[in-house]
Amino acid sequence: MKFPGQMLPEVIKTFFKRPATVKYPYEKVKMPKDFRGRIVFDAKLCIGCKMCMRDCPSKAIEIEKVGEAKVFKANFHLDRCLYCAQCVDSCPKDALKTSPQFELAKYTRDQLQEVQE
Repeated sequence: MKFPGQMLPEVIKTFFKRPATVKYPYEKVKMPKDFRGRIVFDAKLCIGCKMCMRDCPSKAIEIEKVGEAKVFKANFHLDRCLYCAQCVDSCPKDALKTSPQFELAKYTRDQLQEVQE
């Protein structure tokens, strides 16, 4: 470094600024309104058209009929999901919604299978 004194104004300027980062595990961040987190399934609204299954680019959702009644359950493969919310956009009855939940890490792949009824 030829002129170490040139760095002094920048050091002084950044010394009085607030940090741009957040102490994440200790301070929870409020997610924005349209954040694409975990997908939530509402079985009461589902009509079984399976448009969400067809539109999912990673094949991370399976809709199954439960019993003889028109009741459906959703099996989510969270290890495959891209969280693109394409399934939410394609559902004609709004049976799928995004949630602000993003802390979805698990220890094994089997724990990433989620069945919602």
